[in-house]
Amino acid sequence: MNATHTITYNKDIITGKKTTAVIGAAFFVLATALGAYVRIPIPGTPVPITLQTFFVILAGAVLGRHLGASSQLAYVVLGVMELPLFQGASFGIAYLFGPTGGYIVGFIAAAYIVGLLTHSGKQSFGSLIASFAIGSAVILACGAGWLMCLYKMNLSFALAAGVLPFIPGDMVKVLIAALIYSRISGRTNWLFST
Repeated sequence: MNATHTITYNKDIITGKKTTAVIGAAFFVLATALGAYVRIPIPGTPVPITLQTFFVILAGAVLGRHLGASSQLAYVVLGVMELPLFQGASFGIAYLFGPTGGYIVGFIAAAYIVGLLTHSGKQSFGSLIASFAIGSAVILACGAGWLMCLYKMNLSFALAAGVLPFIPGDMVKVLIAALIYSRISGRTNWLFST
């Protein structure tokens, strides 16, 4: 009788973990979409500052590499399927071929890398900041690479238009995300562990 109770309890845990994973991923899809609505244009670049990267790096840290990347992939797929999730309530596959397409695709890679780095062992606050900064750098690199392809920019111009204007804001986002995550990591690691 005790063994049966244990099996039932373990099934409840597994079902609960799946539900928690879906809720967590859905939260970060929505947060990333809402982050696109916070838009600050920058003179000299077709790419604005948004809050999306803040939620992308948190998605990787909170959800882990697989679920974090999946949440960002879901964000991209839903936006392509014509839900108004991209910046300025835009949507559709054509949006990915615009100036911000490389950054958006970089969200998936960044969430995976941040999840990998933050779940690879005990994190000090400094290593947490470094992990988030690497994730941010991945997004910027994908964006700059896309600008080079789309607009035929050389590397120095792509860096000037697609990377350098975003570094100060990204460092603030990295610091705030690290402060938040350092306070919630114990609980979220338990909730979203696989």
